[in-house]
Amino acid sequence: MFEEASEVFDNMFKSSFPLTFIVFIPAVLILVSPLPAEAAHEFTVYRMQQYDLQGQPYGTRNAILNTEARTVEAEVLSRRCVIMRLADFSYDKYQKALRQSAGAVVIILPKNMSAMPQDIVQQFMELEPEMLATETIVPVYFAEEDDELLSIYTQTLTSSSSQGSLSAAEVLLHTATANGFQMVTSGAQSKAISDWAITSLEGRLTGVGGEDLPTIVVVAHYDTFGVAPWLSYGADSNGSGVSMLLELARLFSKLYTYKRTHAAYNLLFFVSGGGKFNYQGTKRWLEDNLDHTDSSLLQDNVAFVLCLDTLGNGDSLYLHVSKPPKEGTPQYFLLKELETVVASQHPEVKFSMVHKKINLADDMLAWEHERFGIRRLPAFTLSHLPSHRSALRSSIMDVRSVSPSSRHGAGEPPAGNCLHTLAT
Repeated sequence: MFEEASEVFDNMFKSSFPLTFIVFIPAVLILVSPLPAEAAHEFTVYRMQQYDLQGQPYGTRNAILNTEARTVEAEVLSRRCVIMRLADFSYDKYQKALRQSAGAVVIILPKNMSAMPQDIVQQFMELEPEMLATETIVPVYFAEEDDELLSIYTQTLTSSSSQGSLSAAEVLLHTATANGFQMVTSGAQSKAISDWAITSLEGRLTGVGGEDLPTIVVVAHYDTFGVAPWLSYGADSNGSGVSMLLELARLFSKLYTYKRTHAAYNLLFFVSGGGKFNYQGTKRWLEDNLDHTDSSLLQDNVAFVLCLDTLGNGDSLYLHVSKPPKEGTPQYFLLKELETVVASQHPEVKFSMVHKKINLADDMLAWEHERFGIRRLPAFTLSHLPSHRSALRSSIMDVRSVSPSSRHGAGEPPAGNCLHTLAT
């Protein structure tokens, strides 16, 4: 049999070289190539945000991908799925993939992001707003690293890095023998949600001593934000603010149970939604309480509104105000009391007031208290951040070291699209 095949190939070489090339090369590919789709790996991916705010589009516009994997080191990225690790990620590499019309981008995150070097964490946090601000046509996904995915990345990196230095014959042989990976999503194309509900919660404690009592409002927004929604845990921003509000509500509910500790103030606790989208939940809540009702604690004597935002880290504490409180007002007394308590009981903490006027020309408000300030309610925000521009407030890097089960609930898989990798 082999002698007959040898004679056939010998006659082909003698008769016509072009015909030999056309027939012989596919024969070689069939003989040396492994069987197609000899292995498959399925893993969960999380898509970049996609939303429109005040007519401005943000994030990625597509969700479907079915294309071959490459790393950014490859010379040709057009219509390829570019995979890169967070440890090697840079905005220049990301832009290179977009400029070359990549079919998709998958960024591999480490299993424990809190263990990442701080310079890499800080760099990525600063890049997240830029990635979202750019309307991206191709789908952009994030995946948590595992052994199989790391192996796929390593093999793809080796293949992508070597292609530029190979001759035409070596490229042909490499194509026939190397492993290739086809990235395929199982989810459907994304659809815009034209009308969505914002859920906010409120609770109140009624003061004692008369009907016309001043009201103190304590506020914290509960939603988190980052380049990928399902990876945005918000441990500090604003999980810490909500935790502090709930603890204050618990303590004051006990104090208000007894006459000796029942204050002559109404307390209103408000946990708002839509905080990361220009405080839309607070805006709607204010409209409902000030414009569409005749009975509301906000329409009475409001002493001040205290907003709690990002209080879980650091050794500094800042009171952000739109107007410095006037001497003799309740907000002025709170400021002085905070200064006294910090100086006497926590001297290691640096406390100061930060004054910033409300800029209505900006698309986004700086702090939640500005929503109240626009409605002429005295308000301020307490935070360990000196500026509203801190990248920590809108990052998937705002995490604590927790197990996967406690992130998503015991026995409950994390939400996200499934990405299938076929080895060919």
